[in-house]
Amino acid sequence: MQTPERLDGRALSYIGIALLTWSSAYAAIAYALSSFTPGEVALARLGIGSLCFALLLLFRRVPMPARRDWPQLAALGVIGLTVYHLCLNTAETRVASGTAAILISLVPAATAALSAIWLRERLSPRTLTGLGVALIGVVTVVLTSGKEVKVEPMAALVLVSVLASAVFFVGQKPFFTRNSMLGVTGFTFFAGTLGALPFGLGLPHALAVAPASHIGALLWLGIAPTFIGYVAWNAALHRASASQVSSFIYFSPPIAVLIGWVWLGERPTLLTLVGGVITVGGVVLANARRRPPAPVAPVVGSPAKQG
Repeated sequence: MQTPERLDGRALSYIGIALLTWSSAYAAIAYALSSFTPGEVALARLGIGSLCFALLLLFRRVPMPARRDWPQLAALGVIGLTVYHLCLNTAETRVASGTAAILISLVPAATAALSAIWLRERLSPRTLTGLGVALIGVVTVVLTSGKEVKVEPMAALVLVSVLASAVFFVGQKPFFTRNSMLGVTGFTFFAGTLGALPFGLGLPHALAVAPASHIGALLWLGIAPTFIGYVAWNAALHRASASQVSSFIYFSPPIAVLIGWVWLGERPTLLTLVGGVITVGGVVLANARRRPPAPVAPVVGSPAKQG
């Protein structure tokens, strides 16, 4: 499928919705883990998201993907949703927040590499430079925002999440050309929920004894970052290349810092703001496209004189 060379306004709005909802997920996961295991959080989040998708597909009469695509989409759902959420939730119980933020920021680079190999997306030197600059900006934001950064073995789970996420983003895109975007997304969620089922068998008992605020965190996770966030993200993927769209994930740490500033009064340092500017510059550079050369007007010669 030919994707647009530039991100249009609608794709950017979808990306903005996804990033805002996803940026709230990390705090909600940490809060819910006080009453639920990582597997129970994953199952609840995916289950609520799947219920929302089921209602949406039924209400809008969206067809399911072609049967020949089911095995591959089921595998993508288990990898990109079950594995991703189980690993990320488990890592949040052990890995320092700054370490996780830096490692998760490798998703755009992993997605760009997979896109080049899997989808044959051409990555220009400008795009690669922009991704590198944005990563430097993210590391600056994390290191100067007071988040703890430590090297620890459990961080490998975050790297598994990064790879699973890249496979999910890139692997879905070819299916959008012959199936409904909502149908593809919903089907992967149904598969991801079934994959998480064995890891959350204690969820009913945990719900019975958990405080209402922790149950509310699960509801928020299932509806906002999961259902709304993934619908918006896949809508953007449907309109632009995977490497273009994923580059905006670099904005997550700066957005989280801004949320902390406005909501919690956590004032960022000057270096944190500089890191945010570097991140923005890198993403803009990664998505800039060289302008085609202006057409040269033909030179109209003077008519030959008749002798």
